[in-house]
Amino acid sequence: MGGVIEIPVWLAVLAGIFALVALLDKLLIPSVRWYFRKRFEGAVARLNTRLQLQIQPFKLTRRKDLIDRLAHDPEIMQAVATESAKSGEPAEVVAQRARRYAREIVPHFSAFAYFGFAARVARWVSKALYRVRIGLLDEAAMAKINSDSTVVFVMNHRSNMDYVLVTYLAAERSALSYAVGEWARVWPLQGFIRSMGAYFIRRKSHNPLYRSVLSRYVQMATEGGVAQAIFPEGGLSRDGRLGEAKLGLLSYIVKGFDADGLRDVAFVPVGLNYDRVLEDRMLLAAQGEKKAKFKSGPGAALRFIRHHLWLRITGKYHRFGYACVSFSKPLSLRGYLAGAEGTKEEQIAALGKLLMEEIGKVVPVLPVSLIATVMLQAGSLSRIEAKKAAHQLLKKYTARGVYSHIPREDEDYAVDVGLRMLEMRHILHEKDGAYTINEENRHLLEYYANAIAHLG
Repeated sequence: MGGVIEIPVWLAVLAGIFALVALLDKLLIPSVRWYFRKRFEGAVARLNTRLQLQIQPFKLTRRKDLIDRLAHDPEIMQAVATESAKSGEPAEVVAQRARRYAREIVPHFSAFAYFGFAARVARWVSKALYRVRIGLLDEAAMAKINSDSTVVFVMNHRSNMDYVLVTYLAAERSALSYAVGEWARVWPLQGFIRSMGAYFIRRKSHNPLYRSVLSRYVQMATEGGVAQAIFPEGGLSRDGRLGEAKLGLLSYIVKGFDADGLRDVAFVPVGLNYDRVLEDRMLLAAQGEKKAKFKSGPGAALRFIRHHLWLRITGKYHRFGYACVSFSKPLSLRGYLAGAEGTKEEQIAALGKLLMEEIGKVVPVLPVSLIATVMLQAGSLSRIEAKKAAHQLLKKYTARGVYSHIPREDEDYAVDVGLRMLEMRHILHEKDGAYTINEENRHLLEYYANAIAHLG
């Protein structure tokens, strides 16, 4: 009973380490977490003083807590019971699958990652590649949005640069939450995108349980006042034209909306256009395919960066023209539904059509799209003839209230910019003072003309 028990030194050291970890976990670590949490909350409070659309508590909730809340939501539990009864699987198995979907969808927002890094990188990349301009923006209408409203920016989808460009331009207003496709679920991009508040979605999934989890998350974020940005077209335009609205995310927002609740939803239509879309050739090559297969990856990205660094070093680098963003007046969901007729599905379809029309109205006319349009109409033009045709078209747009970005407020210079860019890319040929279409690249000319084809 009173004998001595000998244990190896390594076991005593290991036991001591475990005891120390347990002590830290119980006594010190909670205090450290509390300290950093208070510092973080203070930083967010200071940040909110300069943001027009404040970061809401929902966005700052711990990811684990959001996953738990979503997985145990009454609607999800009902969806689990329905799926279990339909498939014959145990409810516990289906519930685990629902929780896995929740972990896949729910982001992990970091104010530091968004404002301290992502917004700055977005600004640098945008300005390095383009001459960025804001077209139409009704500041008075934006200021009238009720502070309790959830703001949802709805945009046409021209390029993956859309995410970067709008993040940069909206950084002074709020932190936007995007719905991002499965293309971005790669390491290390996935973690970074989650930290920016984006959530991943399986755009082509028809799994009822998955759709229930996704729908409920979107509704919870909307109820929580999270500022969002969605692309109603559901994917990149492959021919340059403005597409029809896909109603998935939009329907989730509308179906979860309480017209008598505290929060309204303010939709802000946004129109984007570029003098050059980085993926234009890949998008055109993917036409007719159910899923775009972009033949690019890290190697292609590195070659792109290396090439443009070399152009900068040798002094031959030219930015890709202008990138312009215009904002239409906000549309109140509460006000829309008050005057809407028909079934809920018909109201959602009509809303999707209305929002795409409003987006279309504010898509900016840029030099390349302008010249592409007049060249397709004429086939061959001298510089003087191109300027005359462009002036006539711009006059028509102005009469219709369409915004056209005119560099230096000089229409002749705008024409020169468009002709130069199209000639540099071998889309137009110039010979003996006449510009003609390079038939090998006619599809590219049509692509850029299509960006404003809906303007008539």
